[in-house]
Amino acid sequence: MKRQFLILGLLALLLGCQSQNQSQDQSTTAGIENTTAAGQSGVEDSDSQKDVVKVAVGSPDHTTLIKAVQAAGLVDALSNAGPFTVFAPTNAAFDKLPAGTVEDLLKPQNKDKLKAILEHHVMTSALAADFFQEGQSMGMVDGTNATFHLKGKDVYIGEAKIVASIRASNGYVHIIDGVVVPN
Repeated sequence: MKRQFLILGLLALLLGCQSQNQSQDQSTTAGIENTTAAGQSGVEDSDSQKDVVKVAVGSPDHTTLIKAVQAAGLVDALSNAGPFTVFAPTNAAFDKLPAGTVEDLLKPQNKDKLKAILEHHVMTSALAADFFQEGQSMGMVDGTNATFHLKGKDVYIGEAKIVASIRASNGYVHIIDGVVVPN
């Protein structure tokens, strides 16, 4: 009889400890979930190579693009592992658009339209500028195609010229001198 009570006592003690450990695990997990709520863009990492978003954020020539990416809700998507090829219009490229266009696109009611335009500047692959060939048509994230042209050694996506290229941790950023509008 004493042996049965001893076994029951040990079982109760073990079950009580297991229950306490589970509640500690759950509170630890909840703390982790709360710290990652910002998404991939919220990860602090000053040692690794910059992703495509951080490359653009670090450029004084891409402040309009960053505002647009934020307004369209694409920061976390473009901060992920990718791979991505991003054609990044400069501030001067956005300035070429008709007056008021950018301001209108940045309004909350135009988020879907802005997102579609920005997605027309992104491919889900990491392609260097020398990959593109004359007349090549490539699929963009928005579901439409963009056509590439070569003029001498210069590469164009539509009418926008690639003026520089930067390798990022999750793809390439090709800086362009125009905004590429989907057909």
